[in-house]
Amino acid sequence: MTTIETGVAAPVPPGRFKLKIPGLALMRMTHGLQRATLLFGLVLVAGFILVAVFAPLIAPYGFAQSMSDGVDFARQQAPSGAHWFGTSVRGEDVFSRVIFGARTALSVIAVSLVLSLIVGVPLGLVSGYLGRWVDRILVLFMDAMYAFPSLLLAIVVSIVVSGGQSSSFGGILSAAIAITVIFVPQYFRVVRNATIAVKQEPYVDAARVTGASTTRILFRHILANVTQSLPVLITLNGAEAILTLAGLGFLGFGIEPTQAAEWGFDLNKALSDVSNGIWWTGIFPGLAIVTVVLGMTLVGESLNEVLNPLLRTRRAAAAAPTEPELAATEAEIGVVAPEIAPGMPELSKEAGDA
Repeated sequence: MTTIETGVAAPVPPGRFKLKIPGLALMRMTHGLQRATLLFGLVLVAGFILVAVFAPLIAPYGFAQSMSDGVDFARQQAPSGAHWFGTSVRGEDVFSRVIFGARTALSVIAVSLVLSLIVGVPLGLVSGYLGRWVDRILVLFMDAMYAFPSLLLAIVVSIVVSGGQSSSFGGILSAAIAITVIFVPQYFRVVRNATIAVKQEPYVDAARVTGASTTRILFRHILANVTQSLPVLITLNGAEAILTLAGLGFLGFGIEPTQAAEWGFDLNKALSDVSNGIWWTGIFPGLAIVTVVLGMTLVGESLNEVLNPLLRTRRAAAAAPTEPELAATEAEIGVVAPEIAPGMPELSKEAGDA
């Protein structure tokens, strides 16, 4: 019988190719309440990002719009079909300002975190690796910044950077830089301490012996090994950035309401409404702040429990079965200890005599 070779490869059995979903391995490391907390936080953060990105499509009006078709909106109108969250004292739609406020918050968070990473991580690498007088000067400067009250420091930086400008870009940039000044010492400390711990490792010594430059050693060999805790710090700093931005807006050092929507400014303008029974102008911006901060905090705390080796060890020790539980499990599956096993009377007797 003649065999005909067609040149067609044999089909690959199913299951050989696995779809790699980003974050799936991390999700598998969680269980029980921890997984539920992480999922709930991710849902809140994802909803916040989607609302911020598609704000012009979701909001029925502009963030500073107070009229439609030539007719002014009623001021301080209660929630209705036309205005789901009511209107403010300026006649603006509260729902639209809350939606556009998410875009402002996301912009400030993104800019401040990127700037903090660009400044804080390299300074931490240089300080931890070089040491000596460079390390002492940088540590002294960062400690002075860290000891300064964060909100007061943000106010001072915001005044200096903005210079009286109230444009949308200028307001967002000044708020982001003000928050960056608060975050840089945190990234500096984390990266510096990790760099000090790994700079004497054999792979760093090998790179140094082979003649690698300091820049190559820092960003090629050390950087990847000192950034494990940065994702946790980024998520927690995102929540802190929301609160700092709201604090700046509440105190009047944020973004002008005609240039961008900002939740802290809306809360400030809603203070006088509370005594008059007008609750909707303050409750919805406040709920927006609480929801976003809660989501980022839950994600950050869950990531910390997963990525922190010490917490993983404690969970493993806590999950280990005790001796009574282990004995009960062995009895259920039919495991019998050797000294009481049937058919071995001599061993049992010798053990008893001993």
